[in-house]
Amino acid sequence: VALIEADKVGGTCLHRGCIPTKALLHAGEIADSTRHASEFGVNAQLHGIDMNAVNSYKEGVISKLYKGLQGLVKSRNVTFIEGHGHLVGQNAIEVNGVRYTGKNIVLGTGSYPRTLPGLEIDGHRVMTSDHALNLNYVPNSAIVLGGGVIGCEFASVWKSFGADVTIIEALPRLVALEDESSSKQLERAFRKRGIKFEVGTRFQSAQVTNNGVTVTLENGAQFSADVLLVSVGRGPVTDNIGYQEQGLTMERGYLIVDEKCRTNVPGIFAVGDIIPTLQLAHVGFAEGIMVAEEIAGLNPRPINYDGIPRVTYSDPEVASVGLTTAAAKERGYDVVELSYDLAGNGKANILKTSGSVKLVAQKDGPVLGIHMVGARVGELLAEAQLIFNWEADASDVAQLIHAHPTLSEAVGEAHLALAG
Repeated sequence: VALIEADKVGGTCLHRGCIPTKALLHAGEIADSTRHASEFGVNAQLHGIDMNAVNSYKEGVISKLYKGLQGLVKSRNVTFIEGHGHLVGQNAIEVNGVRYTGKNIVLGTGSYPRTLPGLEIDGHRVMTSDHALNLNYVPNSAIVLGGGVIGCEFASVWKSFGADVTIIEALPRLVALEDESSSKQLERAFRKRGIKFEVGTRFQSAQVTNNGVTVTLENGAQFSADVLLVSVGRGPVTDNIGYQEQGLTMERGYLIVDEKCRTNVPGIFAVGDIIPTLQLAHVGFAEGIMVAEEIAGLNPRPINYDGIPRVTYSDPEVASVGLTTAAAKERGYDVVELSYDLAGNGKANILKTSGSVKLVAQKDGPVLGIHMVGARVGELLAEAQLIFNWEADASDVAQLIHAHPTLSEAVGEAHLALAG
C-alpha cells in the first residue's frame, strides 16, 4: 500500500476539525465550571482565558495523536509519499513527477470550508473554522454565519470563553438536520446561556470596517461584531486532481459511488467527504474499512447510514442515531414517540444539566431513532446505536438494568415508559 498525502496524516479531523474543536470545547467547559463553581460549594474564580496556553494544550493533544498515527503507518509497512497526487490513469497517480500504479485506487481527498458569494475571507475579520482554531485571542464579539454543527460548536466555545455571540442561520432552526425537538431544546439552552441567534433569514452582505464586521440580512436586519465566522458547511476537494479527466461520474463536485464505495471506473473507490454521505470522521473511517475488506475479497456488508451516531459537542450536547420523527413518517412508518425529561434523572441533577431522551419507534415494532440533548449525552450513543442497529423493541431494552446514578438510566427509563 502507498499512502499519498499533501499535508499531514490525519487530515481535517485531527488537525483542523474534530480533535482541536473538542479540545477548545473542553477548555470552555472548564471555564464554565469555574464560573459556576460556587453553585457546588467550591470557592473558585475565573481570572480569564490564556489563549496561548489553551492552544498549547490543544496542540499537545494533536501532536500525541499525530505521532501515534505516523507510527501506525510505519509499523504497517505502508509506503508514505508526501505530495499532491494527481489521478493520471485508471490505475495510476502522479506525485512530485513520479508515477505510481496500483491494482486499486482509493480516493479520500477530504473537504474544505465553504463560503458564500460576496464574502471575502481574509482570515482576520472574516474567517473560516481553519482560522478560528488558531486564534491567539478571544474576540469580544462574534457573528457565526451558519447554525449547523460547526457553527453551534464555535458559538458555544466563544461564549464559554466570554465572547458575545450571535448565530445567523438561513434555515428555520439551529442544527436543522436533527429532530425538531432537539433543535428547540438547544435553542432554549443557548438563549439561557445568552447566545443570540437569528433563524429563517438569509445572508445578504458583509462589510469589513476598521474595528469589525457588519452583516446585513435579506430582511434588512444588521449585526456588527469584531469577527465573522463563516461556517456554512464543507465542500469536497475534487477539482484539479484529474477526477473529471479520468471520466469519474460526479455531481455538484461529489464523486458518485455505489453501496460499496465503488466509482463508475473499475478499481477506483472513493470515501469520506468527497462522496455525498455524512461528512463525519467516523463515517470516512468506516468507509475505509469497508473498501479495504472489499479489495481483500471479504465481501463486507454495506454501511447503513441511518445507523451512524451523530453528535454536536456544544453545551448542551445534541446526540442522535436513526430516523427523526419527520423522516420516519416520510418513509411510511406508523410512528409512536416518547420523550423522557432529564429532570427525572439523578445524575443529570448532580451535573445541573437539562434536556431529554426522545424515542421514535414503529408502533408495536423496533426503535427507529434516539435523540438526546444534555451534558455528556454523546457518551450515551454507544448503547443507542446498538438499540437501533440491532432493531430492538422498547420491551427488549426495558428489561436491561442500568447503573444508578448514571445518565444512561435515562435511556433505560425512556424504553421502560415506551414499553408501558
